[in-house]
Amino acid sequence: MKILIVGTGYVGTTTALVFCEKGHQVTGLDVDEKKIRRLQSGQLHFFEPGLDELLKKHLREGNLSFTQNESKAIKENDIIFICVGTPQDEDGSADLKYVQDVAERIGKNLNAYKVIVDKSTVPVGTADKVTKWITQHQEKTVPFDVVSNPEFLREGSALHDALKPDRIIIGHSSEKALHFMRELYKDFDCPFVDTTQKTAEMIKYAANSFLALKISYINELARLCDFLEIEVDDISRGIGLDHRIGEAFLNAGIGYGGSCFPKDVSALLKTAETNHQSLSILEAAVKVNKSQPKYFIEKLQAALGSLENKVVAVLGLAFKPNTDDTRESPSFKIIDDLEKAGAKVKVHDPTVKVGSGHTFKQVQTVEECVSDTDAIILCTGWEQYKAIDWVSVRKSVRFPFIVDGKNILNANEIKHAGFDYYAIGKS
Repeated sequence: MKILIVGTGYVGTTTALVFCEKGHQVTGLDVDEKKIRRLQSGQLHFFEPGLDELLKKHLREGNLSFTQNESKAIKENDIIFICVGTPQDEDGSADLKYVQDVAERIGKNLNAYKVIVDKSTVPVGTADKVTKWITQHQEKTVPFDVVSNPEFLREGSALHDALKPDRIIIGHSSEKALHFMRELYKDFDCPFVDTTQKTAEMIKYAANSFLALKISYINELARLCDFLEIEVDDISRGIGLDHRIGEAFLNAGIGYGGSCFPKDVSALLKTAETNHQSLSILEAAVKVNKSQPKYFIEKLQAALGSLENKVVAVLGLAFKPNTDDTRESPSFKIIDDLEKAGAKVKVHDPTVKVGSGHTFKQVQTVEECVSDTDAIILCTGWEQYKAIDWVSVRKSVRFPFIVDGKNILNANEIKHAGFDYYAIGKS
């Protein structure tokens, strides 16, 4: 099939490369000239393991191209994926201005029947709006169908998730569109859920919000474990082995972040509010998540006393390992609270480069980051942080205190090296 991907960000680029792998001819369209030029030269504008090799491969083989010629791209492709951002608006709702812009441009250039696939994360009812926007901007009546086909990609594991999805959701109102989508995904071995557009849109928000609930649940439970001197990791394993619960997203730490969970939870809460409904459990999960970094700062203050003029090393800026995404990263809340308390902050991250405009100091190596510090806080679970030689680090610090914000370090090894070690829910 000839596929157009509108929006060459994280989701759009990953989607494009996976369809190339399945033998389709794919075109990427974006209004950002800088992005297009980088992609045309075989360079990703974000970090995601495995994608850079695929990009070079399919450019070389001619399966993939990138353009800014929207009229030609829309007219020459059979299926058009909308993969643009839906940022959080000031009131917490999803801002659909980019989706609307794409829909209107499709309407102006529609020349034959096409399936328009909304892969952006959008509120319930967006497929109807996309249909209206396309129709309103058609110069002459041309038939089309709008399908909701949400993505479930984990940053850091996007390629695996896209090639081997847990399920494929197809929200449609047309058997013809369903046939197109079934044909498109025929080589994928996973369950298919054929449903309405509104249901598909709700599934995406419900899935992400449920995962956020699990994270906040185990984090709040970990606080209780602190007082009861119980190992929260044993709790996580003990309940996670129940197949009705599952082990994923039960790792206690400084809370969730990223481009999806905070935004999608907020959008679902706004949808409930708009419809005069309450999602009180989800509201509580947000409250727990917002307070989690503060809980860690309080533990640090209890160990060091005043943080005024204390030097603190923060390891990790990305919201999770194997990505350079810092959106809603708990690291920045930690840093902000440290600086408000008068601490001097040094940071390190293997992929994130923050540039100027920050009061903290970013350094190139872990060794430089931890040297002459009064405390070390691990905020991102990068593998290289697990392999740190803590015996060597002990010789370079002023005060041996480590806060493990991801509960991933070897506590016995760190204590043996001479450090005081704290992780939430660790006896």
